Amino acid sequence: MDDYPAISDLERRAKRRIPHFAWEYLAAGTGSDVTRDRNIEALRNVTFRPQAMKGLLNPQIETTLLGVTYSAPIGIAPVGLTGLIWPGADAALATTAAAERIPYVLSTVATEEPEVAGPNADGMGWFQLYPPRDKELRDSMIARARTSGFTTLVVTADVPAPSRRERQRKARVRVPPSIGPRTVLQAASRPAWTLGVLRNGLPRFRGLEQYIDSATLKRMAGFIGANLGGTLSWEYLDEVRSLWDGPLVVKGILDPDDAKRCAAAGADAVWVSNHGGRQLDASIPSISALPEVVERVDGAVPILFDSGIRDGVDVARALALGASFVFAGRPFMFGLGALGVDGPAHTLQILREGLVSTMHQLGVEHLGELGDRLV
Repeated sequence: MDDYPAISDLERRAKRRIPHFAWEYLAAGTGSDVTRDRNIEALRNVTFRPQAMKGLLNPQIETTLLGVTYSAPIGIAPVGLTGLIWPGADAALATTAAAERIPYVLSTVATEEPEVAGPNADGMGWFQLYPPRDKELRDSMIARARTSGFTTLVVTADVPAPSRRERQRKARVRVPPSIGPRTVLQAASRPAWTLGVLRNGLPRFRGLEQYIDSATLKRMAGFIGANLGGTLSWEYLDEVRSLWDGPLVVKGILDPDDAKRCAAAGADAVWVSNHGGRQLDASIPSISALPEVVERVDGAVPILFDSGIRDGVDVARALALGASFVFAGRPFMFGLGALGVDGPAHTLQILREGLVSTMHQLGVEHLGELGDRLV
């Protein structure tokens, strides 16, 4: 894999192998992509002061989180429409998580059923819940996640309403893809993706299909719009807490007061995220919000992080600023688009090797020491 030593290499190759409509869904933020780009730039502005003359070092990156030991403080963030981006994506991601012993978070709007993805993840699976408005639907989805072997429930707080995502609109993003001259032409120019679709079938919201009479595009799109999101409140979170007896994470927190209240409400971890810049194009970068959240929570619960991760040194940056664990979404999808089923493992290798290399360069052996090297 020496031809693709960086996430940026995977990104460039993936763009050449994924149809334009699917690429726009993956790569775009919202508005002018300002928040998406600020996430990356703000991370790059976090710098370290290396300490030399430390002798032989053996950096340790194994991490215990919420009672489970993982091989690295790196996880696969939830991504919607996974099978549109790359056919069979969720199977590949779950299998990688199981083999590498890292967490993999299945989205409510992924294109695989929890009953399939959960067993494939072999105890490494987390389930991300877009809070349904209908309580029977909510209870059903939580029960399915539990019986499918997901260990941790991630409740998403940062989608109070759909964002505009103008690039996606112009690209005519649809699930399943609408069959027309434009779609056919784009798919024909990406033969590896098209062959994957022939093997796996057109991408569908398989996890939601049982709740409607027919999984046609029109009805499914209407169902999602009418039933998911715009629901979460502190009272709703209390109800979810009472329904789920495992670790509960609240994702999409940027305000320190929200973070403290989540911990008080029974959340076992708080996840700092601005949804990868896909919701508000005037949002604070996630890495800029992280230190205040860490300070306000003051060790009551672990703090998780995503948004803008593109290298192992970015993982080190977030950990140094107080995150207990770091998740990445787009990088793993870039890996799939670039290398198929081998891509997620290669993405993890890039991030893991980058983290270890950073620790060597800084002269630290333990993740908890990274903060001492911050400028």
